[in-house]
Amino acid sequence: MKPFDNANIVYCDNHLLVVDKPPGIATQPDLEDVAKAWVKKKYHKPGKVFLEPIHRLDKSVGGLVLFARTSKALSRLQALMRERKISKTYHALVEGILPKKEATLTHFLVHGDYKAFVDSQGKEAILHYHVLEEKNNTTRVSIDLATGRYHQIRAQFAAIQHPVLGDKKYGSKHSFHEGIALRHVRMELEHPITHEQCVFELPKNCF
Repeated sequence: MKPFDNANIVYCDNHLLVVDKPPGIATQPDLEDVAKAWVKKKYHKPGKVFLEPIHRLDKSVGGLVLFARTSKALSRLQALMRERKISKTYHALVEGILPKKEATLTHFLVHGDYKAFVDSQGKEAILHYHVLEEKNNTTRVSIDLATGRYHQIRAQFAAIQHPVLGDKKYGSKHSFHEGIALRHVRMELEHPITHEQCVFELPKNCF
């Protein structure tokens, strides 16, 4: 991955770094290494840079990735993740026209070999979606996650026969010019140190 320019940086302070990850690169080690190099250059760090991702995005998915810049921020952000106090919103283009303009999807998923499968013995996966636009037999949706399972969005929309556009692994019949049509576009959380409410957001039309 090429070095960052400031366009990749959504937010940075002494404790947090929020990056807009391009699709097609891994969160670790690729994005993390480039983010560390940016911090080192920006703040003239002489030694190793402390930077830990709080969550990961699939390699083919672009959008917001949150890093902790201090160990105190890391432990507190990890606690917020466990307690489901970090809200995450995604936008996706899915194949076909969804039967409902908004709905909650609930499935039970098993983490298989680089893929998630619907299985009654799996872990509960819940998401809420609402339709933003319908065009050319494709639906643009906004998705709020209630749980954070492996490949959750991709597996759940495939399970209702509306796979994410370009997601051949989950049955998409069409290509998408940037991997798959899924982006992490909004994140809301309490700042781990100042306790202020933070909202990080990408432009509304990310496709």
